[in-house]
Amino acid sequence: MSRLRDWLRSIRRSAKAAIKRQIISHHRRAGRVLFSDTTLRDGEQMPGATLDPADKVRIAQALEALGVHSIDAGFPASSAADVEAIQLMCGAVTKPVLTCLCRTLPGDIDAAHEALAGRPSHKRGVSLFCGVSPTHRQFKHQKGKAEMLSMITSAMRYAAERFDVVAFGPEDGSRTEIDFLCECYREAIAAGATTIGFADTVGVLTPDKTRDMIGRLQDGIPNIDRALLAIHFHNDLGLGVANTLAGIQAGAQIVQCTINGIGERAGNTALEEVAIAMALHPEEYGAPDSLDLTKLNSLCQLVSELTNVPLPANKPVAGANVFATEAGVHQDGLMKNLDTYLPYRPELVGADGIRLVLGRHSGRRAVASRLQDLGIQVDDEQALRILEGIKRLPKSVRVTDATLLELAASLRRRAAG
Repeated sequence: MSRLRDWLRSIRRSAKAAIKRQIISHHRRAGRVLFSDTTLRDGEQMPGATLDPADKVRIAQALEALGVHSIDAGFPASSAADVEAIQLMCGAVTKPVLTCLCRTLPGDIDAAHEALAGRPSHKRGVSLFCGVSPTHRQFKHQKGKAEMLSMITSAMRYAAERFDVVAFGPEDGSRTEIDFLCECYREAIAAGATTIGFADTVGVLTPDKTRDMIGRLQDGIPNIDRALLAIHFHNDLGLGVANTLAGIQAGAQIVQCTINGIGERAGNTALEEVAIAMALHPEEYGAPDSLDLTKLNSLCQLVSELTNVPLPANKPVAGANVFATEAGVHQDGLMKNLDTYLPYRPELVGADGIRLVLGRHSGRRAVASRLQDLGIQVDDEQALRILEGIKRLPKSVRVTDATLLELAASLRRRAAG
């Protein structure tokens, strides 16, 4: 009887492995980039950006509406609050795969298994990490290469017995010897990894070095066709988006990002910036077809609000100045045709529209246009005089509608007197 049970168990394992290989092969052939968001885990590690469980659920629901493939939901072994948030997300979102971060420890994997209990097997997973660079091996783990490989394979097998979706993400991959890094990935895949992640943990790479390393990984991992390749970049040199786009060109199937690029130190790659670059240059990177780009602006605002991390005015996609200008030449061009001074229309990302800011650099047409919106008609000469009044205002004075109406009224009083 026990032999029959063992035989049936072996048949089920073989069937499940075959199905997973088919799914992976399908994703690799499709050539579409999958977006994996880590705002709720890596992004939240930004000092001061702590989120309550209810906040995480709101963001997770917005990410689902955006269309991300997976959400890095948290690190259940780290706190009860993370477990609570993950459990709430399990009931609040249905489409994305929810994954939990784990060290290469059975206890971490068990905690993830419990936090994700009840979620369909194809919609839950774990991402195992450990530092593999010489610095991490020596100072963090105090282990040699053979010990690290043993730890990785043991943990991967343990995870693969409990999860169908298992990722292996070695920390500090960009500063690891390429031969050893390939060996780590090869053994992780053999032990059950369905995704391997390449992480530039301290954000030191350039686009050229990224393309080179991704190419060397593809050449140096003989069983790479049995897993998806994910990339994870930090922004310490301001190159997170550029490196991610280079990784896409080099053949990565999954990009791991955060909304607004929040994260430790200089942050992570900003999802919305990668998405809009792909949308404008599909011939280079493929189109982000899975995403509803009209959700981007509101999602960026939501994350900023809930994390208390303000958006810089010049932040791409969602900053206050992205669709605003004070320059007269630009204002004149935008009033004639929005495409004169915009790379894309506001509605593409769900923004309200352009904003013509009145100030010392404005032109008379912008002044006349705003007054017309307020119900006041002026000719070119009158608009020019009002503009001269704006230029005489102290630099600290912000030109509001009330300011503009007062200048127009003052002009009429002088003309009447």
